[in-house]
Amino acid sequence: MQIQDLPYSDPGVPDARSGPRFLWWLGRNQLGGQFKSLAWGLLHFVSVSALPFCVGTAIQAVVDRSGSRLALAGALLALAGFGTALGDTFLHRAAVTNWITAAARVQQLLARRAAVLGSALTRRVAAGEVVAVSTGDVEKIGWFVEAVSRFTAAALTVVLVCVALLVYQPALGVVVAAGLPLLAIAVLPLLPRATRRADLQREKAGRATELASDTVAGLRVLRGIGGEELFLDRYRRASQEVRHAAVRSARMWSLISAIQVLLPGLLMVVVVWYGVHLARQGRITVGELVTVYSSVMVLTYPLRHFEEIAMAYSFSRPSAKRAARVLSLERATDTEGSRTADVPSGDLYDPATGLLAPSGRLTAVVCGDPDAAGLLAERLGGHPAEQSDSVLLGGVPLDELPLDTAREAVLVQDKDPVLLSGSLRELLDVPGSGHVDARDALAAAQCGDVLEALAQGSLDAEDPMDTRITERGRSLSGGQRQRLALARSLVTDPAVLVLDEPTSAVDSHTEARIAEGVRALREGRTTVVFTSSPLLLDHADRVVLVHEGEVAAVGVHRELVHTEPRYRAVVTRETEDEAALSGVLEEDHVLNALEEIEETA
Repeated sequence: MQIQDLPYSDPGVPDARSGPRFLWWLGRNQLGGQFKSLAWGLLHFVSVSALPFCVGTAIQAVVDRSGSRLALAGALLALAGFGTALGDTFLHRAAVTNWITAAARVQQLLARRAAVLGSALTRRVAAGEVVAVSTGDVEKIGWFVEAVSRFTAAALTVVLVCVALLVYQPALGVVVAAGLPLLAIAVLPLLPRATRRADLQREKAGRATELASDTVAGLRVLRGIGGEELFLDRYRRASQEVRHAAVRSARMWSLISAIQVLLPGLLMVVVVWYGVHLARQGRITVGELVTVYSSVMVLTYPLRHFEEIAMAYSFSRPSAKRAARVLSLERATDTEGSRTADVPSGDLYDPATGLLAPSGRLTAVVCGDPDAAGLLAERLGGHPAEQSDSVLLGGVPLDELPLDTAREAVLVQDKDPVLLSGSLRELLDVPGSGHVDARDALAAAQCGDVLEALAQGSLDAEDPMDTRITERGRSLSGGQRQRLALARSLVTDPAVLVLDEPTSAVDSHTEARIAEGVRALREGRTTVVFTSSPLLLDHADRVVLVHEGEVAAVGVHRELVHTEPRYRAVVTRETEDEAALSGVLEEDHVLNALEEIEETA
């Protein structure tokens, strides 16, 4: 896989049972790139390690006054230099390719998992953790994957040099062969502590990222209640904890680095002292002494990769663990589907609660618990908490449909929809049946004032559809964002549209017009609205009261508000005792208000 070939047509099925297994799976899926990096790494490190032999041969040729051997040493030195440059160039290319392709594979896997889980992802994993995994963690995972081949090349080079020194000069070669393994394992006792400190740093960084993302998402609310400084202080404390943890981790790694410099230096002192002693005795030549000394000095370069692989694994292991945790999350329903890809038609039925939404009708659902309403809306969209809770559409379980087909059949708009940055035209350019025009959807969602506001705020867009929307629609009010999101949902024109509190931030007059517009535009299509607003409930063909996880009453709004105290308590925001005293009078006020709004409209 080359960088220009990205993205992968199929990133594969990851082994997400643990962080190390996930890293091993990534390495196995890049064997071609790993072997290429290993080959270039061997060429580079062996060429670098051959330089001392060439220098030693040249010095001995000068001592012996041999011009032919000096010329041969010069030719070998030039060849080693060429091999060093060529190997380093292509090693860097192969290593960067391995890094980027591994990171791209992880990002594709995360994106695919997010698409499968939908909004259920953030209910299982904090949004800040997802952000940390898809940014910093991906980089560290890619670092370890590409460092493995370079470390392998460095380790093989160290072994080859030790063997060569034993053959070239056994007396000094034994000292080097005995000392180098000690250098390689000297830092092992410090690695567990360094790993723990790195894990702590990543944990605190993840918490800080989560706090920052939550603060940014709720900035408008924080400004409204004057809580900006409070959350700023919290983030400041969290960032200081990250800094302290990073400093403690850096101290341990600096100690490891210092040991990696000190011990090779001591080995060189021993080699020089013993080599001079052997040279005085005439047991080795000057050229052999220079060769062995230079080899030890050069070997400090590949030995640095032992430290790097330890650092890469220590930092990537917690990152891989977090990535594996996200990738191991499964949709409660079958992603591939065991039925054909045809979109079924018919009634929408939830066996868990007994909720029935007849085909082609507007059904309103009243639920006193907002959290339970949100979970029920997700279940209707094909994201049940358990396999046994699968919803039926036309008698067909949604979990037996391919995921794409299930999402084409049922669309859920939650109570806090997200608007992506871009133009209004791009916002409404979503997959749909093609039967609903964007301007008709905007009209049904009562977005006329939103278009005017966007046009007035834009200096270069002649058409309001070309005006830009900021990230998450932060420049718009809550009601404006809600109506644009509703228009986007209407454009898709799904077989079943589930709306969770679609008008909670809209005034009553606009809400009444939205109810009429949605009912007219969705004529003949199945629509389910979770709401407690009398204005929406009065336009519904069928109203269902869900109480304590079960359907408690079914009817129309004006009937239920008189006959069902629990329904009246939710809709009118009264306790049952208050409703018993003033239920009839309150309903008269509601009906009068409805009539006035209808006359005004």
